Amino acid sequence: MSAEPIPTSPGPWCPDPMRQQRADYTLEDLLTLPDDAPRVELVDGVIQVTPSPTLGHQTISLLLAGWLLRHAPGNLRVAQALGVGLSFNTSRQPDVLLCQAEVPSGRSLLRPVDVVLAVEIVSPGTRRIDRFAKPGEYAAAGIPFYWRIEQDPVHVYAYRIGDRVGPGGERQYELVADGADVIELAEPFDIKLPIAEITP
Repeated sequence: MSAEPIPTSPGPWCPDPMRQQRADYTLEDLLTLPDDAPRVELVDGVIQVTPSPTLGHQTISLLLAGWLLRHAPGNLRVAQALGVGLSFNTSRQPDVLLCQAEVPSGRSLLRPVDVVLAVEIVSPGTRRIDRFAKPGEYAAAGIPFYWRIEQDPVHVYAYRIGDRVGPGGERQYELVADGADVIELAEPFDIKLPIAEITP
């Protein structure tokens, strides 16, 4: 009598190759991903699995989120790695963000109008995306403020949406402050952030 075969698990979730080729994933698909799906972003209908962050990246993210929790006014709330639907087929997950306090806690996908500040912490594998692609997408979607944080050494670049428009008529960010010691800003609230407090 032979032993019964041991059932095998179907393996981890991954995007459907045909749908990836057709680039026809939408925000609705993100809302129905299984619990075991990895962290993903949706770019022009294609699901992209985001690489695992480094320890330094995560420490900066946690320290910044903690600082914002302590200092942001009551009309804003802090979140980490929460999806923001930028169009019907594009969603990004800023490392840290400030959103309107009235956004319901059960939401897993925010609208650009909900987001006040998007923050990206640059890692070796995300330099081009964080420096060029994401700020362009966030500005085009109307997110008022964007911060880019470089590592080694930690340096914060703070942008606000300006009056300049790109070649396609989309609005662009303008640099309003940067520093490796302290960042002082009047928007989106009165900020005096010592960089040492978010440095691992």
